[in-house]
Amino acid sequence: MKEDFFKYQAQTTPHPLGMTISHAEGTYIYDSNQKSYLDFVAGVSACSLGHKHPKVVRAIKDQLDRYLHVMVYGEYIQEPAVKLTRLLASHLPESLQKTYLTNSGTEAIDGAIKLARRVTGRSEIIAAHHAYHGNTMGALSVMGFEERKQVFRPLIPDVRFIKFNDQNDLSHITSKTAAVILETIQGGAGFIEPVNGYLENVRAKCDAVGALLILDEIQPGIGRTGKLFGFEHYNCIPDILVTGKGLGGGMPIGAFTSSAEYMNLLQDNPKLGHITTFGGHPVIAAAAHATLKEITESNLIAKTLEKEQLIRKHLQHPLISEIRGRGLMLAAITNSPDITNEVIMKCQDEGLILFWLLFEPCAIRITPPLTISNDEIIKGCKIITQVLDSISA
Repeated sequence: MKEDFFKYQAQTTPHPLGMTISHAEGTYIYDSNQKSYLDFVAGVSACSLGHKHPKVVRAIKDQLDRYLHVMVYGEYIQEPAVKLTRLLASHLPESLQKTYLTNSGTEAIDGAIKLARRVTGRSEIIAAHHAYHGNTMGALSVMGFEERKQVFRPLIPDVRFIKFNDQNDLSHITSKTAAVILETIQGGAGFIEPVNGYLENVRAKCDAVGALLILDEIQPGIGRTGKLFGFEHYNCIPDILVTGKGLGGGMPIGAFTSSAEYMNLLQDNPKLGHITTFGGHPVIAAAAHATLKEITESNLIAKTLEKEQLIRKHLQHPLISEIRGRGLMLAAITNSPDITNEVIMKCQDEGLILFWLLFEPCAIRITPPLTISNDEIIKGCKIITQVLDSISA
């Protein structure tokens, strides 16, 4: 299997972790030797209810017995997609009521950019330095990390960059700007939260010049930060909301949501303004509906902030300079990239899955399933601190 993995399947780095997976359940992943690994990553924030959650599995199986793909997006009325988008709307402000379902977060970002240009008739998009929104050509164009995108240029034109949390840079948002796109909490940059009313001020500036505000909640959304959506912490409602990852309960999904007035513009002039074959797939929509229903009807969101404090309490070590983020979207920042690399690799040997962030080499990703227990949190933190002790010895 390992030989075929390298021979036939394209990789994304020269040195993938290369663990052969047998199965996964709850907060554990098992390799082909039946060794168990406590999962502190949750598929990079995607498996919000852990692995093989019974309500998600049941929803998938029930839909499998009914039908799979039947028609391209938006033509037939399919119950799973309707139920999912209605449930989303019930938990969002009135200005965010209509959702376009996609196959991934990066596709939803592209759709949001297109919608902003269609609504405003402008072309300029403003994004943030060290931003990450995905890897399609549109999403790559608003990535704020030149090293990752230089070899793929030319990208989409008329994209400008500002510094996240820099109030002075808001002067670059003008009447030429179609949209400002920001992660509510910057992910790849190291889980950087907005401070000093930053998002409120961005919102006000966009209103003043007639630009739209796109908030990327692909990581912080769906309960991970202690609110259903991260923007609820910061008194800032976007014009377009982008979600993904945790919405699918382990299935591939993305979505962008806006007002009916704006979303209806994708229907005409031109027709098929945004189109996808498999977006809103009935099996995936059923899984997402079950996921969102469980998260909103249980105490998981309320418990998330308590679990954050438990992690902060049990993850204290001289080699950790700070813990960034909110809820179960946390990054432990070590004193050097070498320490971070050693911790991640040694913890895997000890049965704990951790991972890196894209642009902050000192960061250890800690994004476990929302369903993780207190005992599992303490167990995982103990493994990390013991590994840190071995490094500092």
